[in-house]
Amino acid sequence: QVQLVESGGGLVQPGESLRLSCEASGSGFSFNDMAWYRQAPGKQREFVARITSGGSTLYADSVKGRFTISRGNAKNMVYLQMNSLSPEDTAVYYCNADVYTGLTRLGGAWGQGTQVTVSS
Repeated sequence: QVQLVESGGGLVQPGESLRLSCEASGSGFSFNDMAWYRQAPGKQREFVARITSGGSTLYADSVKGRFTISRGNAKNMVYLQMNSLSPEDTAVYYCNADVYTGLTRLGGAWGQGTQVTVSS
């Protein structure tokens, strides 16, 4: 089984920062692209940032220049540094991983999400 666990969410004031973490685990699996998505109440889940196994990154326009996605040395960890947070960033943030077993792509796996609330 594949498991993704997010952590680091919380309540912050506008302008403050948070760093989210996601650990992917599962014997016999590898994780290529990893990404962060978010979903605010009443809205669709939206893409935030993606990082490949080679380190290439892609960001949604709404977070460019404020958020930074990175991976740990073990490649099963992904982080999201969020700076200059605003109320519009309030959402449940989900970790996503592109899961492989050997040469076979199993598809995307999702974590349970971690709540980020930005409010004064």
